[in-house]
Amino acid sequence: MAGSQMSGVRFLVLGGDGQLGRELQAAARRPGVDVIALGRGAADITDADEVRRALRHFAPQIVVNAAAYTRVDDAQTQREDAWKINCQGAGVVAAACATVRAPLIHISTDYVFDGAKDAPYTEADAVAPLGTYGLSKAAGERAVRETWPAHLIVRTSWTYGRHGSNFLKTILRLSLERDVLRVVADQVGSPTASEDLATAILAAGTEVLASHDRWGTYHFAGSSDASRYDFAAKVVDEQARRTGRRPTVTAISTADYPTPARRPLNSRLDSTRFSAAFGRTAKRWQARVPAIVESVLGDMGFCEGARDNA
Repeated sequence: MAGSQMSGVRFLVLGGDGQLGRELQAAARRPGVDVIALGRGAADITDADEVRRALRHFAPQIVVNAAAYTRVDDAQTQREDAWKINCQGAGVVAAACATVRAPLIHISTDYVFDGAKDAPYTEADAVAPLGTYGLSKAAGERAVRETWPAHLIVRTSWTYGRHGSNFLKTILRLSLERDVLRVVADQVGSPTASEDLATAILAAGTEVLASHDRWGTYHFAGSSDASRYDFAAKVVDEQARRTGRRPTVTAISTADYPTPARRPLNSRLDSTRFSAAFGRTAKRWQARVPAIVESVLGDMGFCEGARDNA
């Protein structure tokens, strides 16, 4: 369990040991926000009694459900686990929030869409998941809507950052291990810095407590788009500037890299509604990636001036 030492609006974060959970703890260092973050060991969202006890004990003003089964490919064979966490768990959290009358911010994903649309997805578009992960997350959204009206469902796309597991960190690791990286170029999304997402969630949560007229589903994603290849090439370039190691990044198609779960070719999300409601937008990934690469390399023991010999 972790929590800020600030007094202010009290958020309880479930899934506190994940990428977003850790970023929410870091973002809560600003005044006026108090974040209590619980990992699965402290509050398993599939255990109704455990979740209710946590909410009664900590008495949060607002709850953030950042807990999820996110291993997209594994979900195809571990369907029961994915559904238990992403659907049943979402309903458990919503019911517990209803019991203590605490508003809920539930985090969802671009994978609820099939990627066939030519433009960025809006909240009005019908969901059509391609695989178990997306199906279970869409069902989790429905469970939240049907259980507790005082909610925000926030869908996001391609989150990346210093903490947890994400595409940026995978590419960075591979760029230090391999001479050639093959990356799909026909999957396009809106890369979202987890730092921007965390800050937006805390701001939106604070505002809905003051004005209970903005419940519903929103998209919050990066303000510029990229293909997987574009994003990977930028990460590799920033890594090379700092280590001197410059592998080749080769563009391939999704058909060249088959995976157990199908990915949406278009994961772009339109965040206009969130911006209008809460006055927050995410920065362009081109502006965020350099500092995050430097931070992750620092965590790995690299620093400016200490170049890799490879």
